[in-house]
Amino acid sequence: MPIADSDGTSIYYERHGSGPAILFVHGSGGHHAAWWQQVAALRDEFTVVTVDLRGFGKSDSSMPEFDGQDFPGDVVAVLDAEDLTDAMLVGQSIGSVAALRAGLLRPERVGSVVLGHSLGGISHPELKELAAADRAEAVKLPVIDRLLTKRFQQERADLTFLFQQMGTFNVAKMADLRNLDTNGPSLEDIEASGVKVAFLAGEKDAVLSVKTVTRAHELTPGSHLEIVPDAPHSMYWETPAQYNAAVARLRRTLTAQKEAA
Repeated sequence: MPIADSDGTSIYYERHGSGPAILFVHGSGGHHAAWWQQVAALRDEFTVVTVDLRGFGKSDSSMPEFDGQDFPGDVVAVLDAEDLTDAMLVGQSIGSVAALRAGLLRPERVGSVVLGHSLGGISHPELKELAAADRAEAVKLPVIDRLLTKRFQQERADLTFLFQQMGTFNVAKMADLRNLDTNGPSLEDIEASGVKVAFLAGEKDAVLSVKTVTRAHELTPGSHLEIVPDAPHSMYWETPAQYNAAVARLRRTLTAQKEAA
């Protein structure tokens, strides 16, 4: 069972396949097994790494409280343990904040970061205002309606139930992740790091609007933007084929850019 040491905390992770590396960082209700549809689809072309942040899944959850500021170090511990270079980190929702910070901590290991349904905690006044407005609308909805479409919930009651059960394996909760946003990186920090950034979002995301994500892309020099039609906040789960295609496309594109440079 692969375990990385993050300053004395045991971090569980898995490595599948071979090729250019993609490391997935889950959101507040996930863990390594949430990526089952991504691992199966991508491992033939890529090295796919999944991780449990502390307090989630099989990682150490024995601490009395969790500090979101520690989560980027958990990702870095896995990068170091596997000696990965030019990895593409893919975050889901608030897990994108940990992914971006980890990339900036280890730019020699991370070539690019994909911010899935998230602004990655970027510190910028206009983006903070836009994201706050989106959250004010999102909280009016039941949690499940923010994450999956009504149609999917009705047509795939089985996968909706499994989705909800995923979070029951975790000790840490959403509140433990929120501190990740404190003292986020500036656009200048990102540009100086040399790490490429891509924004990946669904057209029907009820948590973060396409308008907000598009504006973040416009403000982030050299960034990429992928908006998937008819996809919700948790499109990795609901529309995996479209999500997987977008992730693979970004991995190939960003790798090719680096090789050309």
